Order: sequence, then C-alpha cells, then structure tokens
Amino acid sequence: MNNRLIKQMFDACYMAKRTRDLLPPLPEGVQPSYIQYLDCMQELEEKEKQVRISDLSEFLNVPRPGVTRTVKEMEAKGYLQKMASPDDGRVTFLTATEKGRKLHQKYDEEYFSGLLPYFDSISDEEAETMIATVEKFYQIMSGRRETYDKR
Repeated sequence: MNNRLIKQMFDACYMAKRTRDLLPPLPEGVQPSYIQYLDCMQELEEKEKQVRISDLSEFLNVPRPGVTRTVKEMEAKGYLQKMASPDDGRVTFLTATEKGRKLHQKYDEEYFSGLLPYFDSISDEEAETMIATVEKFYQIMSGRRETYDKR
C-alpha cells in the first residue's frame, strides 16, 4: 500500500457518503438513523430476539448513550415503544409501533427493493468485499484514533 492508494480509499469513502445522500428524502423530522434502527430491530426480531438498547448498541457498534438518545427521540415521535420485561422490570425491550413498521416498510420494501435492478452489474461477492473492506478500514481508523487521542 502507498500514500496514493490510501488517499483514494478516503476519496471512495467521501463518494460513498455522497451516494448515501442520494437516497430519497425522509419525512419531516425523520433521521436516517431511525430507518437504520428499525432495520436492525427487525433483523434481531427475526432471530427471535427481544431487542434492548444494548442489543442495538452492539449491533450497530454505536455507544449506548447515543442509542439511548435516538431511541428516546423515536419513542417521542411514535416510531417505537419501550416495554418493561415481565421477568425483570429493570430490563426494557423495544418494539416498532405500527407507524414505525410503516416507515420501515416504505424504505425497505418500496425503495431498496426498487433499487435491485440497478445493481445487476455488482455481484454479491463484490458487494460483500466492499462491505468487509469498509468495515476493516473503519476499524483501523478507529483504533488509530484511540491511539492518537491517548498522546
């Protein structure tokens, strides 16, 4: 690896962010993280798991205080609800409301499914390689930042 290639990797990340900005506009007051959280909740629920804030934090690799803040916003706007565990009142589970399920369905089923034909030229292997590379790049940079911050 050389400096030129490292710079090109950062340029690709910038392009990826710009690509993400091409997603359809969200309804007033809806943050992109809401869609991501609803998506993760559905994925975890499909594994027959009751979802807690800590599960979202771990799944998304996001600090728990940030998840808690977003969950509170989503609850206030009616996209999810919290329920105390019947076994242990200290444990709180999250579930999408009907409003949250409709929002998720709109963006998951209608929009992302509609994109499938446009991505025919990208193989599953290429997509998986891209995902793994970006995740590895992020881990490297996160570790470097932690080392740099300790100086």
